[in-house]
Amino acid sequence: MSGGVPGSEDRHRDGRLHRILRGPRPEAVPTLVARACTLVGLLNVAAGVFPRFRYSRMHAIAEVLPGALGPFAAALALSSGILLLLLAHGLRRHKRRAWRAAVVLLPAGAVAQFAYRHSVIGVLISLALLALLLRHRSEFTALPDPRSRWRALANFVLLGAGSILLGLVIVSVHPGKVIGDPSITERLEHVLYGLFGFEGPVAYYGNTSWTVGFSLGALGMLTALTTIYLAFRPEHPAARLTEDDETKLRALLDKHGARDSLGHFALRRDKGVVFSPSGKAAVTYRVVSGVMLASGDPIGDVEAWPGAIERFMDEAKAHSWTPAVMGCSETGGEVWTRETGLDALELGDEAVVDVADFSLSGRAMRNVRQMVKRIERNGYETRVRRIRDLGEQELTRIQRAADDWRGTDTERGFSMALGRIGDPNDGDCLIATAHKADEAPGPYGDLKAVLHFVPWGKDGVSLDLMRRDRSADPGMNELLIVAALQAAPKLGIARVSLNFAMFRAALARGEKIGAGPVLRAWRGLLVFLSRWFQIESLYKFNAKFRPRWEPRFVVYRSSKDLPRIGFAAMQAEGFVTLALPRFLRRGTPQRRPCPHRTTEREMQAA
Repeated sequence: MSGGVPGSEDRHRDGRLHRILRGPRPEAVPTLVARACTLVGLLNVAAGVFPRFRYSRMHAIAEVLPGALGPFAAALALSSGILLLLLAHGLRRHKRRAWRAAVVLLPAGAVAQFAYRHSVIGVLISLALLALLLRHRSEFTALPDPRSRWRALANFVLLGAGSILLGLVIVSVHPGKVIGDPSITERLEHVLYGLFGFEGPVAYYGNTSWTVGFSLGALGMLTALTTIYLAFRPEHPAARLTEDDETKLRALLDKHGARDSLGHFALRRDKGVVFSPSGKAAVTYRVVSGVMLASGDPIGDVEAWPGAIERFMDEAKAHSWTPAVMGCSETGGEVWTRETGLDALELGDEAVVDVADFSLSGRAMRNVRQMVKRIERNGYETRVRRIRDLGEQELTRIQRAADDWRGTDTERGFSMALGRIGDPNDGDCLIATAHKADEAPGPYGDLKAVLHFVPWGKDGVSLDLMRRDRSADPGMNELLIVAALQAAPKLGIARVSLNFAMFRAALARGEKIGAGPVLRAWRGLLVFLSRWFQIESLYKFNAKFRPRWEPRFVVYRSSKDLPRIGFAAMQAEGFVTLALPRFLRRGTPQRRPCPHRTTEREMQAA
């Protein structure tokens, strides 16, 4: 496979030489600064909350750290501590705005040290950290992440809840100064009043009332100001395909679309795209939780892949996103790892059926053959057509049915789902439908199940989604796949890509005689996880059609990034949803991001 990119070995060798001459990236500086901000933030919060802490031996350390504003500045200590904690994550990710905020905060901390504490040591430490930031300013160049004003609501909820909990601690850490014995309800009421700047029902001896009041007021003000800032700052929307981008991608797919079965899924309109300098190759992606997720192989001429990959990596570096590729082929994985120095891990296998070799005869296909014949005897018939051959009314009915038959509240799919049916530009897509005419027509007429395929070059299709009526007989998916395979020769289709089976090799080897204890334990874990993620069920479903298995890989920078990449991939695929509660979204038009190319729970019933 290394010969697939002429001259790529020379480019790879030059790239490695460049990385050696350039030396390792000095990641220690942002990490050190982030940890220092975290430590100072925690000490400041502790100094503002716990009265005994200010007179302990730890106070001798806190006094000389940046932002420690003294024993009588609880409110300022709390505010600066929380801001430093919020700032640390951005510094760790090389964010330019976090660097700017730190550059402003450290001199302010130095002034506070001198004005409130007259601490020369504290001023020197603040200025030393400031000098460190200025000297390594080139390390903090990352651009902002995609954002919307929903971030303001999330900040209000999370920071507000944290302020209430921290406020309860503040109210309760002065047991010797409290007048009477207030209940938890009264303490909570005092916190809520204090966050808005009013006096609550809890009373204290001496100046403790002022300390608690200023601390609660500072928490409330911090919550309000950060929420207002997030609500009114300019939006930075996530990248989306423009009409010009889509036109260029379609042109590339017309020439090179036969190379990868997932190529057509690059036309999802909730993805961004970067093109090679020549415009002959492209990489599509989506940013999820700070991870820049590409899917499948680059689109276009393999000779131009390195240029598109370099643009992708430059974009990830510019924003300090974690680069990752989900579901690339073996050739794609070799090019990605060769050009970038990333690592690859086999993720699973794609089931591909060669139409010329498919037959329902033989013992191996007996279960599928019997199921199909039984369903046909029950009065079902199938139709396999191109989208462009459907009438407008029938297409609308299929779209409504596919939407209503979705198995989950959240639509699933990213790397192997197109996210739409019946777009005028997708006329080459294939659709297989099952009908039962001898029943009373339902809301969708006699329609009972739908399979949608996207083009894979000129002579192939790739499965996008499978939907069926819950009242239909089990086996609709097998019926329609067989119908599509049998109709394929007349439509000029020679190969059909079915579902992707994660960890297929482990499942297959783990159930064989002689499998070792480690492999059996790994298979047992996968079977357990299949209760939620359909790992084993997809493998067994695909295996019914005797496909050939094409390995797919995940490309990643470091093994420590894998949990983060996995979580981002689950978000992108719709298995994990970080959205507003359903009752808060009522009355708001919902953008349906993408249906999953595989079935939902009804496939298991099949």
